Amino acid sequence: MDFKFFKKSKATLLFLVVFSAVSLPVFYHLVKVDKKLKVYNPVDVNPSLVHESIKHITKDHTIADFELTNQNGEIITQKNYKDKIYIADFFFTRCTNICIAMAYNMSELQGFYKDDDDIMFLSHSVTPEIDSVSVLKEYALNKGVIDGKWNVTTGSKKHIYDLARKSYMAVIEEGDGGEDDFIHTEQFILVDKKRRIRGFYDGTDKKDMEKLKEDVALLKEEYRGK
Repeated sequence: MDFKFFKKSKATLLFLVVFSAVSLPVFYHLVKVDKKLKVYNPVDVNPSLVHESIKHITKDHTIADFELTNQNGEIITQKNYKDKIYIADFFFTRCTNICIAMAYNMSELQGFYKDDDDIMFLSHSVTPEIDSVSVLKEYALNKGVIDGKWNVTTGSKKHIYDLARKSYMAVIEEGDGGEDDFIHTEQFILVDKKRRIRGFYDGTDKKDMEKLKEDVALLKEEYRGK
């Protein structure tokens, strides 16, 4: 037997074991970093969806403070979503096209995250003058909305439209929330615990709903790593 060869082989094997032990965790860490979700600022979004007043913002964009009324007549503010990941959308109860698929998919997501206290949902009516508390209550019952998990809200039209355009960057710039102003969007928006936008999804598309779930998992992993 060639003992010199044996010694070299043993040394090579030992080197590979040590190299693997050191490099694999580093590689895993790099992969994890690469998978971190993007934080969206106005400059990252299609300009047609961004209000003129915020187009210059390159960092630290967050959802503005809000005050809305939910299906139970309760005042809902950003404090209800403190330290929560949430999914937001814009709808109206009389909608007979995209809102049907959106409501179904939001309900499916609610069921999927039913026992996850980190996840909440927030729907904003774009016809608040029609969608009163009683109308929203009936809608919530029909859609299986879980109180405390999913708030279906109404409020000042201008306030809601400002949120849609200046906070969520979810709709094409049209009007200022006046009487004849109307917005309609299929977007679901993923918001993190710091009120930052981390993703946009087509609320009528099943594949996008699966992508949203994957992104929520990544976001939760991001918080676990801190």
